[in-house]
Amino acid sequence: MKPSLLHCLKNYNRETFTKDLMAGIIVGIVALPLAIAFGIASGVTPEQGIITAIVAGLIISLLGGSRVQIGGPTGAFIVIIAGIIQQYGIQGLMIATVLAGVFLIMLGLFRLGTIIKYIPYPIVVGFTSGIALTIFTTQVKDLLGLSIEGSIPADFMSKWVCYAQNFNSVDGWSAIVGIGSVALIACWPFIVKAKYVNGHLSALNKIPGSLVAIIVMTVGVLILKNYGLAENVDTIGDRFRINATLPAPAVPDISWEVIRQLFAPAVTIAVLGAIESLLSATVADGVIGDRHDSNQELIAQGVANLVSPIFGGIPATGAIARTMTNINNGGRTPVAGIIHAAVLLLIFLILMPYAQYIPMACLAGVLVIVAYNMSGWRTFRQLLKNPKSDISVLLITFFLTVIFDLTVAIEVGLMLACLLCMRRMAETTQVSVLTDEIDPATEVDFEATNLEHFRIPDGCEVYEINGPFFFGIANRFEEIMGRMAKRPKVRIIRMRKVPFVDSTGMHNLQNLVEMSRQQGIHIILSGVNPKVHEVLMKNDFGEIVGEENIQPHINQALQRAQEVLTQQP
Repeated sequence: MKPSLLHCLKNYNRETFTKDLMAGIIVGIVALPLAIAFGIASGVTPEQGIITAIVAGLIISLLGGSRVQIGGPTGAFIVIIAGIIQQYGIQGLMIATVLAGVFLIMLGLFRLGTIIKYIPYPIVVGFTSGIALTIFTTQVKDLLGLSIEGSIPADFMSKWVCYAQNFNSVDGWSAIVGIGSVALIACWPFIVKAKYVNGHLSALNKIPGSLVAIIVMTVGVLILKNYGLAENVDTIGDRFRINATLPAPAVPDISWEVIRQLFAPAVTIAVLGAIESLLSATVADGVIGDRHDSNQELIAQGVANLVSPIFGGIPATGAIARTMTNINNGGRTPVAGIIHAAVLLLIFLILMPYAQYIPMACLAGVLVIVAYNMSGWRTFRQLLKNPKSDISVLLITFFLTVIFDLTVAIEVGLMLACLLCMRRMAETTQVSVLTDEIDPATEVDFEATNLEHFRIPDGCEVYEINGPFFFGIANRFEEIMGRMAKRPKVRIIRMRKVPFVDSTGMHNLQNLVEMSRQQGIHIILSGVNPKVHEVLMKNDFGEIVGEENIQPHINQALQRAQEVLTQQP
């Protein structure tokens, strides 16, 4: 494993740097409003959101396994971060993030990055759609300027009940700013694509709609307040004290008791971060025709989450929207991500004091667009046309994420993923019973044998297992044999298409031999591959069944069966 940056620097040139420079500057500008919005929505200060984008973004680009991945705070973490802060405070969030970083590094070092990719797509869609709806729900108050006494309920249903009860307190100017921000961001791509004289505004397509909305609405609100209007429109400065200096590094106090309490939230952060970062890197691979190192990427994500809280940051991961912005603007190496972090640092040190004038309703509008883009409603709708098992997994994950929380959804979702995988594997394994003859045309090497036909002797049955012989199929194999009305004198178990056997399958085979022996039935194994044969020998199966009854090919197994039948009275 080696960071992608080292590979890219071997053939680096001025032309590539120019493209990375432009992409890095643009991505840094795009990341600014998102970092502020994600920080505030997560329950921390706006500067903590930007610090996360700077520190984590720099580390992910330096150490990551993807050439174009851009890291930082993302909308997916909003719900889990807010929940951790509410229950354990800021200190608890810092410790959970550090632990998540350790878990991610371990996943990478143990080369488990590829395993994350096998999480079923309905579960990923259920997570992201549920998170999107939850993010939208948390922004309704600021979007409409609702006046609500006390704290807003934490759970989904209670939030909407609270909103309905206080809907008459909507502030008109806040609603105009919030809904106007949503409309401006949504329409901005169409505005910049319009035809202008001599194409003078073509450069506008490089400016993100979220930044345009923040500038327009901030200036608009300042003008309105100067004329005594929009006095009730809250700004960042009304809720936060802006500090444009980098905090000193501080390592949180960690004890075994704290680790035990925060283990589950830390696992949630790690799993969510791994899924989102590898999903983002995979999408990027498809666009640029590259292949990222998933294990190296997890290590980079882990180090980023290990270091980020030391500087006051929050959890971070690969960001699909910013990564695609990087690609679309010419970024092709991690240098673009490093430049993006440097641009954010300069903005933070120079322009951060002006962030206090940004209306909260405008940031809520930015997050509403983020939630809409995350929702993937078209994909969600398409998955509802899939098999019932996929639909069940999708809906269960979605509703658990919305109604309960992301920790429960991830725990249950991963369990569903395992059960779904086992079910699919069991469905791919087939057991067939042959009692007459075996068609030699189905045998790859039938011409090498001396048998004109693979005739099954009277009193013999052949069971063929096609697929893994694990606990999901072992019991079904016993049931099939139990349903056979006639008891044969010899049973041949054909295992040429069995790639592996687990401990449950091994146990069932041993039980089968013992029960068959009591019933006077002789067991012969056929076509056992070397790996399965090694497992059988390690479990002393040769002594149980007799090594002469483990044959490499069906014709030899049938000959052995004929010998056994001849010897029996």
